Amino acid sequence: MYIAKSPGILRSLTRKNLVWDLPERKGEIFITFDDGPIPEITPQVLDILGQFQARATFFCVGDNVYKHPEVFRQLNERGHASGNHTFNHLSGWNTPLEDYLENIGKCNKLVNSRLFRPPYGRIRPSYIKHIAPEYRIIMWSVLSGDFDQEGNRDKILDNVLKHTTDGSIVVFHDSLKAADHMLYVLPRFLEHFSEKGYKFSSL
Repeated sequence: MYIAKSPGILRSLTRKNLVWDLPERKGEIFITFDDGPIPEITPQVLDILGQFQARATFFCVGDNVYKHPEVFRQLNERGHASGNHTFNHLSGWNTPLEDYLENIGKCNKLVNSRLFRPPYGRIRPSYIKHIAPEYRIIMWSVLSGDFDQEGNRDKILDNVLKHTTDGSIVVFHDSLKAADHMLYVLPRFLEHFSEKGYKFSSL
């Protein structure tokens, strides 16, 4: 179960420390990918983005960057941004603070970014004050749900088309689990908003 559009009240209450969207950026959409880089998937994503002259931000798991440095290098060389998604995809709800911060630091030795997204979107409010001085914490306004293997891909597409607007931060996943849905939805999403004149920017 997931919520396609982040609740407005949650965004309002946490906007001081968390970035949910950039509504002032009219005519722009910010596509993001979590959990890669994966050699079987990420290069396909890069090719699709290239067809639409789209820039995206990839929140990378440090262990995947360590295992697949050539894929990580490719996404940066093709003009996309990268962000920190911890080294081991840790939940910020049940990982002790010291271990969580250490894992973020371990990832950043490879990713070298001031952008951070907590895996699963889970982070304790008490942890934010330790992370915010060093990183821009990026959440999202639209969650594609491409990871839901029981989901219907046309419904996933309808959801992202319905909820995306000026300045939306949209989450996809360049992972094996999400691949079938994501690779169906992504080009159709890009085509739809390209025809409406939107630009796809990195964070």
